[in-house]
Amino acid sequence: MSIKKGIYLLLFIVISASINNPLTATNGIGNRPTTSCPKSEFHKTVLPADYQISEYLPRLTGKRVGLVIHHSSVVSNRLLADTLLSLGVDIKAIFVPEHGFRGEEEAGAKIVDQKDPKTGLPIISLYGKNKKPTALQLSDIDVMVYDLQDVGVRFYTYISTMHYVMEACAENNKEVIILDRPNPNDHYTDGPILESAHRSFVGMHPIPIVYGMTCGELAQMINGERWLNAGVTCNLTVIAMPGYRHGLKQPLVVKPSPNLPNLQSILLYPSLCLFEGTEVSIGRGTDYPFQIIGAPYYPDKDFSFTPKPMPSAKTPPLSGKKVYGINLTTINPPAMIDLSWLIAFYNQSNLQEKFFNNPEFFDKLAGTSSLRESIINGETEKQIREKWAIGLKQFDSQRKQYLLYP
Repeated sequence: MSIKKGIYLLLFIVISASINNPLTATNGIGNRPTTSCPKSEFHKTVLPADYQISEYLPRLTGKRVGLVIHHSSVVSNRLLADTLLSLGVDIKAIFVPEHGFRGEEEAGAKIVDQKDPKTGLPIISLYGKNKKPTALQLSDIDVMVYDLQDVGVRFYTYISTMHYVMEACAENNKEVIILDRPNPNDHYTDGPILESAHRSFVGMHPIPIVYGMTCGELAQMINGERWLNAGVTCNLTVIAMPGYRHGLKQPLVVKPSPNLPNLQSILLYPSLCLFEGTEVSIGRGTDYPFQIIGAPYYPDKDFSFTPKPMPSAKTPPLSGKKVYGINLTTINPPAMIDLSWLIAFYNQSNLQEKFFNNPEFFDKLAGTSSLRESIINGETEKQIREKWAIGLKQFDSQRKQYLLYP
């Protein structure tokens, strides 16, 4: 079969599957309904850019290709690597981010290099010591294709992986193609702008916690603002999503990582991940990660849970301890970072000086030490948010020139 005929056949299969795909009529990953996106607010699903095969296949024909993918990189329930191999694309290696190739590893778990048993392709980890592709790893590659489902939050590490891929390709004269995907948190911007003193793998760019851009738009910003090492820029192509717009509420085809199992967790993630630098559990080791909050000392005993080891959280905080707190599984998540929960748990803590049990990590997540210091000093949420206003206004003006969608 010729490549051209193969494209038409695959597009027919994709379109047919998408019309009949039950995911286009549900509330997102998993089956539990949420109140965050009422049915009346859902719109026709816009397919991720990896479905736009006719747009990027000609850019891969005759070239040696590396893929930055994992379990979310699917075209009609078929892994992108398998799809491209069937079309004759010369794939040399698969590069994987945090959570591994199949997306089954817990946050922070060591990801090792291996071979894909189905295709025999080498799988190279970009999480751990080797976060940036080396010149040797890129030596027999002409173009890198990035296709990861992101959630639009600065400390979610897939955009850090994207940064290092762009940087390595710029330094080694390789092309980069970003297959853009919907961002469930691109309907607002919020949070402090990251300060350079707190730059890390959970925050590499001077952007707010919620930056309101797809990965393709952010990639353009990284290039345009010359945020790559030494101000280099990469040969970048973004494959866009026809019909997409910011704030388009729609389901994601697959969960982006083990502890973000549904849309509710994804929408609450910008607010609740800040607890990761504290003594409080946000549901790791339960069926509702990033949807419940608890600590042993919380005074309201109406809601409780006990974290326990699970494949997605082998050593969860407060494992085996009964904790009390707040159930957020059915609330309507606000289009903002809600600090009220963080402040409430701090105020109820038995030993406030130990509440931030990992202050350095908390400051990396926040991108500043100011948030932690403000909470300790008893400032209100309103007072804290006022400090973000100027930075957010400047960022909103800066990002406009890189937006691909209305």
